[in-house]
Amino acid sequence: MDLQTMKNYETWLFDPYFDDITRQELKEIMGNEKEIEDRFYKDLEFGTGGLRGIIGAGTNRMNKYTVRKATQGLANYIKSKGTEAMDKGVVIAYDSRHMSKEFSQEAALVLAANDIKTYVFEDLRPTPELSFAVRYLKAIAGIVITASHNPPAYNGYKVYWEDGAQVATKLAKDIMEEIQGIHDFYKSVSMDKEEALRGGLLRYIGDEIDNAYKEAVIGQSLRRKENQQVVEDFKVVFTPLHGTGNIPIRSVLEEIGFKRVLVVPQQELPDPDFSTVSYPNPEEKAAFQLAIDLAKKEDAHLIIGTDPDCDRVGAVVKNNEGEYVVLTGNQTGALLVEYILSAMKEQKRIPANATIIKTIVTSEMGATIAKNFGVDVFNTLTGFKYIGEKIKEYEETDEKTFLFGYEESYGYLSGTYARDKDAVVASMLICEMAAYYFAKGMSLYEGLIKLYEKYGYHLEDLKSITLAGKEGMEKIKKTMDTFRENPPTEIGGYQVKIVEDYLKQDKLPKENVLKFLLEKNTWVALRPSGTEPKLKIYCGVVENSLEECRSKVDSLIHAITDSI
Repeated sequence: MDLQTMKNYETWLFDPYFDDITRQELKEIMGNEKEIEDRFYKDLEFGTGGLRGIIGAGTNRMNKYTVRKATQGLANYIKSKGTEAMDKGVVIAYDSRHMSKEFSQEAALVLAANDIKTYVFEDLRPTPELSFAVRYLKAIAGIVITASHNPPAYNGYKVYWEDGAQVATKLAKDIMEEIQGIHDFYKSVSMDKEEALRGGLLRYIGDEIDNAYKEAVIGQSLRRKENQQVVEDFKVVFTPLHGTGNIPIRSVLEEIGFKRVLVVPQQELPDPDFSTVSYPNPEEKAAFQLAIDLAKKEDAHLIIGTDPDCDRVGAVVKNNEGEYVVLTGNQTGALLVEYILSAMKEQKRIPANATIIKTIVTSEMGATIAKNFGVDVFNTLTGFKYIGEKIKEYEETDEKTFLFGYEESYGYLSGTYARDKDAVVASMLICEMAAYYFAKGMSLYEGLIKLYEKYGYHLEDLKSITLAGKEGMEKIKKTMDTFRENPPTEIGGYQVKIVEDYLKQDKLPKENVLKFLLEKNTWVALRPSGTEPKLKIYCGVVENSLEECRSKVDSLIHAITDSI
């Protein structure tokens, strides 16, 4: 352990600025060099979306001091834009995680101490509603306290700008520089809560935004009237996985006519420990076990589940053998592309310059479907902030009309009322879509098979390798460097035709991603996670059956993991 790391630890341990609870936590790890190093060898990094880390004492942890420092950096940046920017204010939302409410208040009071007014939601709200609220209130920025679908030990801090999107590359870099320029935690000023309220620098918000947001979501409904004939018979099981999705999704579904929505009772209420699941992630089938049990009992037609901050949604449907299977984000995305465009085509509403946006590691199936409707497709880097950035660009230039954006990691957005993925609107559209197939005597799974038969069987997979701590970061860097400097000529028996290095291209912002285009419509991509200590391996194939796809995908994943 180097001297600076130990110096950082001792400062937090003995300086009276840090409270007794913090100092006591640090006393308990005295002598544990590995733990001290992990907590203090660096500052918790403000990436392109914000902070995310384990809750606890230390510079490399989420705590009120790191939240204050990040907020002071954001405040400094806003102040550099002048009094008009300061007067617009900042909207703050939070989810059901440990310390989320406390961190949201810390952020609000730092902004207030810098004469920047804040609008704070009175209780937990979905992340996409924060995106909407920034635009609705014409604020300069937004903050949401969440760690999305990470385990309970984590929390995070995401920053949005006045367009309602997460801060993207250039803006994130500028804010990051302000934060990094704060070398002394004492420079993060704060204000008494009552003083902030009296001075009009802190205002609580709720119903007005809720109602406007709900109206905007329902405005994306496509077949509300047509589905009235079946919604009373169509049964949906919903789980918010102890998060923020319970009230808004039930309210929207009720408003558009769904009468039989059953909520998993054990997962209905907020719970920061996510005590019924090991991992509150709708990408994982295990997270749906209680929902599947309820669906079997009630013979439900569809299961939907949202992550804690309600920006991702997973769907579970019955296959042809009557078993409930979790659709991948790519499968749901392709179904939604076809559903949205077919409905708009029937209604003669597809603009001449319409476009769908997806990410570079998302399946090509949705792109193939869109092109069949004469709709363009644009690929962005991984992360919905890049989709939000393109929406803003299209609105400013009128070059394209954005219809739908999605990514393989269960994030979807229809319309432009928000600039982030929205599980509320996606849940509504998935239910509407499944009811549409139900009215035709088909399940959503049968609808998917029909698309496969028309466009080819597509299958993708993601393997995440967790490499925690300082050693893990070094391992991830070494792996990426090796593949970049000595790219393979074949992977899993398939020849590499093209290597796309996103650190060496000019069409998109530069990012540490490698994508290998192989023969036979096959691809593999590697990227370090921006929010977790993981190396992510993606792959996609096209074959004549799902069985052939699965065999091919498995061989590609094994070929990469065996070489690491």
